[in-house]
Amino acid sequence: MESKKWRDELIATVKPGNFRIDEPMSRLTSFRIGGPADLVVEVETPEELALTVEYCKKSAIPWFLFGRGSNLLVRDEGIRGVVLRLGKDFQYTKVEGRKLIAGAASALAVVAEAAARNGLSGLEFASGIPGSLGGAVFMNAGAYGGELKQVLKEATILDEQGNIQVLSVEELHLGYRTSIVKERNYIVLEAVLKLQEKAEEEIRELTEDLQQRRSQKQPLEYPSAGSTFKRPEGYFAGKLIMDSGL
Repeated sequence: MESKKWRDELIATVKPGNFRIDEPMSRLTSFRIGGPADLVVEVETPEELALTVEYCKKSAIPWFLFGRGSNLLVRDEGIRGVVLRLGKDFQYTKVEGRKLIAGAASALAVVAEAAARNGLSGLEFASGIPGSLGGAVFMNAGAYGGELKQVLKEATILDEQGNIQVLSVEELHLGYRTSIVKERNYIVLEAVLKLQEKAEEEIRELTEDLQQRRSQKQPLEYPSAGSTFKRPEGYFAGKLIMDSGL
């Protein structure tokens, strides 16, 4: 990877519609740190995504799927290879009855807002989580007693062979901050959430309460990634840290 000739070859072959060379990752992470990525490619369609991943694999080019940068610490040396981002065509929400369908690049807070606006409850816990919907499926994001597997119906993914599949919530094997997506290097394209009807005022009241609790515990005015520690089973990391005198 010492020579950067591969970048010109990838661009000429794949012809990505949106790419940036030597992009500082500090511009893309919530911690606002990180040196340059060799090549950032923002894909706009599942076909362009599959083509880029296939080319990287065949050419032995390291690649990394990047969401909204809310759980990443990037070193000053940056990232070698290709950083893939899902573009604007993966950012959408639509409601069909009690179902909310959204693209993987949609901000989780935006999806939660769409649910509230349409009188759909169950996603209030997610309103303050600073990641994408795809990232939420990847790690079964959760907060304040709620987690994505409680409302997820199914997800459309791109597997390692370049095939598009629709997996039910059972097939996704969602656990505490893990999933089959994480275990098998799948890429989430879309998710379908099954929610419950409720008055918008009630939804927003609960959302506001959770956001106030979050603001009291986390320095939201500073670059951060929200909660840092995974919760040990049966305990809370914050209490253990305080009990240890730290």
